[in-house]
Amino acid sequence: MRLIVMGQQAFGKAVLEALLARGDEVVAVYCAPDKEGRPADPIKEAALEKGLPVHQPASFKDPAVLDEIRALDADLCVMAFVTIFVPEAARDIPTHGSICFHPSLLPLYRGPSSINWPIIDGATKTGLTIFYPDDGLDEGDILLQKEIEIGPDDTLGTIYFNKIFQLGVDAMLEAVDFIAAGNAPRSVQDSSKASYQSWCKREHAEIDWSKPVDEVYNLIRGTNPQPGAWTTCGGKTLQIFDSAKLSNRAGAPGEITAVGEEGITVAAQGGAILVKRVRPEGEGKMPAAEFAANAGIATGARLG
Repeated sequence: MRLIVMGQQAFGKAVLEALLARGDEVVAVYCAPDKEGRPADPIKEAALEKGLPVHQPASFKDPAVLDEIRALDADLCVMAFVTIFVPEAARDIPTHGSICFHPSLLPLYRGPSSINWPIIDGATKTGLTIFYPDDGLDEGDILLQKEIEIGPDDTLGTIYFNKIFQLGVDAMLEAVDFIAAGNAPRSVQDSSKASYQSWCKREHAEIDWSKPVDEVYNLIRGTNPQPGAWTTCGGKTLQIFDSAKLSNRAGAPGEITAVGEEGITVAAQGGAILVKRVRPEGEGKMPAAEFAANAGIATGARLG
């Protein structure tokens, strides 16, 4: 089949390279416009290295862009991490339309931060979906899904890079094969089970040490590495990354109850968090023990 690959960043690049490696015909690559002062998108660089046409339209509503897509005579558009809205007029031009990747078990966690929120909410499973996009946000019919476990110490980083990334690349190829064979599944999403969460931003990542320790730990895990859970120390912001949950530890909420080589222990309701890696305001990431030594942190101090 003649494929258009539409995507961004490392995941888009990985899908493109996987399709090319097995001999699929990619007739063009679409990605977001370049941003001033930032390096070119990895998928763009990979496409240019392979001698593929690269298009970066500001809008897919432009009639000239639609004519450009029609001229490609593509069979399928493979959307591998797309943040720009692509309307039906563009999606339906290829013979078999378009398929899209989303890193959750739709209809759960529609929206842009669909890996963060299940972890923050304390879910024990998530996954990915390949679906037929429509003009709603992640609302199209489902082609296939893959389920993964969220372990008790998984973070945003481990879920994405260790569990979803390669599985998602393989699922995209599997979905292309279904389309090529003419037997692709299609099931309507159950809207009664739908949930939507917007971007997980800094304002969502502030730690409330008076909350149950499980909630505090899930917030830290679900925002590690982005946007980074945070608290305050001495009136300055302190982001918290690598950590561990400790049970049955006494202390007032936010109280530092221990300082050692492993890090600093901070009390929450019903337990404590062993903070291992931090980013102090205006500085880079560092071991929490190093931060404590530099800042003169001792037991009895309070965060938040």
